Amino acid sequence: MPIFVVHRHKARNLHWDLRLEMKNRAGRKVLKSWAVPKEPPKAKGVKRLAIQVEDHDFSYRKFEGTIKEGYGKGTVKIWDSGMYKPVSCKRNKMVFTLSGKKMKGDYVLLKFRGRNWLLFKK
Repeated sequence: MPIFVVHRHKARNLHWDLRLEMKNRAGRKVLKSWAVPKEPPKAKGVKRLAIQVEDHDFSYRKFEGTIKEGYGKGTVKIWDSGMYKPVSCKRNKMVFTLSGKKMKGDYVLLKFRGRNWLLFKK
């Protein structure tokens, strides 16, 4: 079963990075990533903007520490992690079940414009 991780990233602006293990076009494991400006939803009815960012190397799943310079400069800590089960994956909508300590249950990522997605718990 693939993994997920949510990093709490205190950069210029505090945000959370949702990362889902997937394979890229070359068949290599990567972490598909979305920056979430507010704490990810743990309850139904809470919706969050999730901005898709570049894929991260799979080794980043365990990263915690300080990025000292450049893009993303700041402190990164694992906020939640666990396994996830893809339920459905379409071009503009992904449904998956998370089994983390904080995020549990069925979640949806719904694309609505450019790199912007909506993240919510079903």
